[in-house]
Amino acid sequence: MVHVANLDDLRIFTKVAQFRSISQAARSLGMPNSTVSRRLSVLESKLGVSLLRRTTRRVTLTEQGREYFSHCKEPMTLLEDAEQTLTRGQMIPEGKLRMSVPVILSQDPFLKFLSGFLKAQRQIQIDLFITNIFLDMVAENIDVAIRFGELQDPSVVAKRLGRSVRYVVAAPEYLKGRALPIEPADLKQHACVMLNARNNETDWDLVSGRKKTRIHVSGPVSSRDFNSVSTFVYRGHGIGLLPSTYCSEPLASGALMRLLPQWSSPQIPVFAVYSNRKFLPLRLKVFLEALAAWQSPPWLKE
Repeated sequence: MVHVANLDDLRIFTKVAQFRSISQAARSLGMPNSTVSRRLSVLESKLGVSLLRRTTRRVTLTEQGREYFSHCKEPMTLLEDAEQTLTRGQMIPEGKLRMSVPVILSQDPFLKFLSGFLKAQRQIQIDLFITNIFLDMVAENIDVAIRFGELQDPSVVAKRLGRSVRYVVAAPEYLKGRALPIEPADLKQHACVMLNARNNETDWDLVSGRKKTRIHVSGPVSSRDFNSVSTFVYRGHGIGLLPSTYCSEPLASGALMRLLPQWSSPQIPVFAVYSNRKFLPLRLKVFLEALAAWQSPPWLKE
């Protein structure tokens, strides 16, 4: 029967072998001398050999002890180095942060935020996935994802960042010579620029206080991301349902006009999502803190 030594006992033995002293090894390990001596005796008993010769003044290795130490020394050093690397990683934010974000965040505000974060945290690298697909965070080794909408995966941890709301808007070029919609149903008579539509038609859900309605709309352009949808709306191709953060400056400058101002989309929650609640890597922790402190994110803070 093969007896496998306890890892803690091996650590104690290698320290004693290095220092040739039980008391110095005990100080290094933060243990009482009696505990070190007892664990050495347990190790020798388990292995069935004498590893050390002890006198009142010094400790020397037996021949078996020297041979055992020569085999144990390098693995224990590698283990200590690995532990120190992990501990250092929890003291200094460093390493690669793999991140998934939707295409709506591919514009300058979020990229500018990331640039500032990287300049503040020089030891962190970012591997950025920009996609509207909800990637499997475990399979793809994703540290954190920013997601819009209710979450369906109960296995992830979600930190709420805020909310997004969409306005019904159009460019003056499109509205010229056309009757403005007075009620949501009037949108059926207008060309619309849509996100993720099938056959260039889709349903828009709108709310006004406690009132809710679903309107079937259609139009000349459908796209898979808000960047292109907003561009076609700005260029007068139809009415769009755009995030309020996309619209604030164009509305203020007159480049866009808000229609049906009493109506908007339902509020859409925005989350930072990660897979493990315990022992967050420090690089992830400081990123989540930076997200929470961001003063002008492309969502409404709560």
